Amino acid sequence: MKINRDYYLHRLIEAQNDGLIKVVTGIRRCGKSYLLNTLFYEYLLKNKIDDEHIIKVALDDSDNADLLIPQNLSKFIKEKIVDSKIYYVILDEIQLVENFEGVLNGLLRIDNIDIYVTGSNSKFLSSDIITEFRGRGEEIRVYPLSYYEFMSVYKGNKFDGWIEYITYGGLPLVVAMNSDERKMAYLKDQQRNVYINDVVERNKIKNDSELISLIEIISSSVGSLSNPKKLSDTFCSTAGINIDSKTISLYLKYLEEAFMIEKAERYDVKGKKYMNTPYKYYFSDLGLRNSFINFRQHEETHIMENVIYLELKRRGYNVDVGVIELNERKENEYIYKQLEIDFIANKGNNKIYIQSAFSMPDEKKINQEERPLLKINDSFKKIIIVKDYIKRTRTENGIIIMNIFDFLLDSNSLDY
Repeated sequence: MKINRDYYLHRLIEAQNDGLIKVVTGIRRCGKSYLLNTLFYEYLLKNKIDDEHIIKVALDDSDNADLLIPQNLSKFIKEKIVDSKIYYVILDEIQLVENFEGVLNGLLRIDNIDIYVTGSNSKFLSSDIITEFRGRGEEIRVYPLSYYEFMSVYKGNKFDGWIEYITYGGLPLVVAMNSDERKMAYLKDQQRNVYINDVVERNKIKNDSELISLIEIISSSVGSLSNPKKLSDTFCSTAGINIDSKTISLYLKYLEEAFMIEKAERYDVKGKKYMNTPYKYYFSDLGLRNSFINFRQHEETHIMENVIYLELKRRGYNVDVGVIELNERKENEYIYKQLEIDFIANKGNNKIYIQSAFSMPDEKKINQEERPLLKINDSFKKIIIVKDYIKRTRTENGIIIMNIFDFLLDSNSLDY
């Protein structure tokens, strides 16, 4: 099954020959290797790049075991460069090479070379890239399949596809499977033997049961405001386990570094500043999230919020949770309130305020969702995304209402 990943392919094309190491990162099994070794490789061939000028090495292949020695890999690549034309070097699972940073930094001294690598997140994280390549690395973050990418291969209508997508997520191998049993079994197996093991191995965690319990708690409260202290209290009240907030903070950091979860910070819109806590946590893949709670809880309201968050991140936005602080007069006193805006999406000088509303059946609900947006004193676009299948419209207050399918299936849906 061929699945096009045009957004990421375009980013790779844009970055061609820019003098930086292109580092493709993302949660395990999200399609990083397929993006480089199949889609980008095919693009190079179609654009008249001679196969001899594409040096492609799968470092997890036993046939290439000798290339895991840094000197051997460096020599192997340099010996293939025999003229002044550009050579494209694609190295998969680079973290398997000891001192891979030295190898890559050494190759950068060659003028006619363009380097692309992938690495597993147990040993190769965003923070590593920034530190080791000293400004000479460019991260291209890859997510599991978007709903649009999923629907490009799903044999059914978009409504059935939605249920399938929010249940089993967007890992490409899962999408290719043809039964619920296989999908669930695969996700449960990967959860334990790949994702948890990655975090435990990298961070030398001794008690992985605490880590798993934390993931289960977060899985049950996707999109809810939380912080380490609140999570520590939840451990104590539900399981009788005492885990201090410092340890929970570390576990959350490990899960973020492994690309399993993402933290959305709260931003005071009027005060123009970030607020310390609480935060919201979202999962990089909903199938993985559901596997931690045995596919039990299916709160479509919060799941839809998770999907919108991921789509905004895929489209290159920085995403925060918005807060409007108010002192409203009621009779003879002022009452302090905080109104929440689900997402503030920023890209360059562009900003969009977005509310996720599963359903807006009446005027009262519409007013409730509009209220925080109307308290914002700027001219940036304000949008409410609903699950109800309604035609895109604009309210008398200038707020755009669109349905989730129009938002997800049109990459330009936020631009007009």
